[in-house]
Amino acid sequence: MDSANRSSVQLTRLLQAWNRGDQDALQRLSEIVYAELRRLASYNLRGERQGHLLQPSALVNEAFLRLMSGAAVDWQNRAHFYGVAARLMRQILVDFARARATVKRGQGDLPLALSAVDLAAEAADSVDLLDVDAALQELAQLHPRQANVVELRFFAGLENREVAACLGISDDTVLRDWRMARAWLFARLHA
Repeated sequence: MDSANRSSVQLTRLLQAWNRGDQDALQRLSEIVYAELRRLASYNLRGERQGHLLQPSALVNEAFLRLMSGAAVDWQNRAHFYGVAARLMRQILVDFARARATVKRGQGDLPLALSAVDLAAEAADSVDLLDVDAALQELAQLHPRQANVVELRFFAGLENREVAACLGISDDTVLRDWRMARAWLFARLHA
């Protein structure tokens, strides 16, 4: 067994132990996944404008808090964990964009992290993320598996084989779903 498979098996065991209530497993899990979650957060923030108030560490911390405080999940494997984490990060970014849009319309105050001090960089619009989210929700209604493939590929940064393992489908099916979903999203977002 190579080191990547050993790491994946170790992560899966820790996730399952955490699910059974083992707090020591949660501590070890935190140490193992933090760097990968930070990479995932940076990946999710790559399309945002310079000076975005949410930085990767804040996004990771918020996602991890939601993971820990949410309903118990029957973790299947590493890909399942990172898929859920990616979905949470996407939702955090969408919530942030919606709150920001509300403030722009003068209907509320944007909750800011204590570390967020430079508001001048907030002039750029974040409507794109809201459009992508709406399009993904539409796609999920029409083709749920394709929407899952997009979330796992785009937001979690998983490879085709990892997406296939997570969804219990073949690599070829992932590739077909990815192509179809990309074409549908492109047409929807550029209509």
